[in-house]
Amino acid sequence: MNFQQLRFVREAVRNNLNLTEVAAVLYTSQSGVSKQIKDLEDELGIELFVRSGKRLTALTRAGDGAVQIVGRILQETENLRRYASQYAGVDSGRLVIAATHTQARYTLPRVVEEFNRAYPKVTLELHQGTPRQIAAMVSDGEADIGIATEALDGAADVQAYPCFTWSHRVVVPEGHALLGKAPVTLADIAAHPLVTYNEQFTGRKCVDAAFSQAGLVPDLRLTAMDADVIKTYVRRGLGVGIVAEMALEDSEARGLRVLETDGELFGTCTTMLGVRNGVFLPSFAYRFIEMFAPGLKVAPQ
Repeated sequence: MNFQQLRFVREAVRNNLNLTEVAAVLYTSQSGVSKQIKDLEDELGIELFVRSGKRLTALTRAGDGAVQIVGRILQETENLRRYASQYAGVDSGRLVIAATHTQARYTLPRVVEEFNRAYPKVTLELHQGTPRQIAAMVSDGEADIGIATEALDGAADVQAYPCFTWSHRVVVPEGHALLGKAPVTLADIAAHPLVTYNEQFTGRKCVDAAFSQAGLVPDLRLTAMDADVIKTYVRRGLGVGIVAEMALEDSEARGLRVLETDGELFGTCTTMLGVRNGVFLPSFAYRFIEMFAPGLKVAPQ
């Protein structure tokens, strides 16, 4: 038994039993993957996968449990490597951050710049995705740190921490009728077509809840994954935009106006940071967390 065989088993599960994709991920041949997995099964004396010809079609009952053990072995191997690097005084390596577009575009640039100055030998990888994808990347060990408003606090094997709260703001193009009214109410906004986030993104549940509690049914003319797209279509007159406040740094300079509203119409949302349970992160990862959310204490796992 060797670590290469264990990695092949893990990647087979991660890539939906597609050995062609496994071979591409691990820079080897499909036949090599098949042989290594079969050699491991022969050594263990059990079949880990159900097969149809040369294809893997499912995990066996024994394989389902074995895969959990394989994951723990590989995780502890990485933990040992990172633990040793602490005592070797190594401030180099790789840190993988998974974040939504809003976080990657508006909240992370300052942190990345500061971190890069402090740790020039650390390679940062920034992966973007939906909140559910981010939670899965952290849970599966594909990302060291996940940052999103949704999904992280309910993900398996992920410890989530609240970082900061934020609110939505309402934007319109120059010359819009609502610019003559202040403060603007939910009813005023609901009287116009709206452009805002998809259901999975950037506190959309806060927006839906506010209209629902007020007994209003908004005309959602367009929904999108990120604020840049939303602002583009608001500028083109498609509707009134509802975006995260951190996305408004350049709005007025680029043809949009932020409306004065009747209080916090959509309440507040909380950006969460998640790390995988049981993972030993390098010291520079904890420093990144401190830079992102000063005052947040994430205990070493």
